[in-house]
Amino acid sequence: MNELHLSTADWQRLKLKLKRKYIHLSEEDLLFQEGKEEALITHLMKRLHRNREYVVFTLKKGLDSIDTNRL
Repeated sequence: MNELHLSTADWQRLKLKLKRKYIHLSEEDLLFQEGKEEALITHLMKRLHRNREYVVFTLKKGLDSIDTNRL
């Protein structure tokens, strides 16, 4: 179920937004390799104690407004 595609450049910007919103996330929590979106979603589900829909929604919302600071 890969409903999300992230490029490395987009991820760098999105990662900054996530770090601001979820200050408890570490650099290790936010490691990402292109093509490994599923592993990222699963890891964030565990760290944020949220369901898959919430994590995917949050990531997509951040991508939709990639040029702003909003998440």
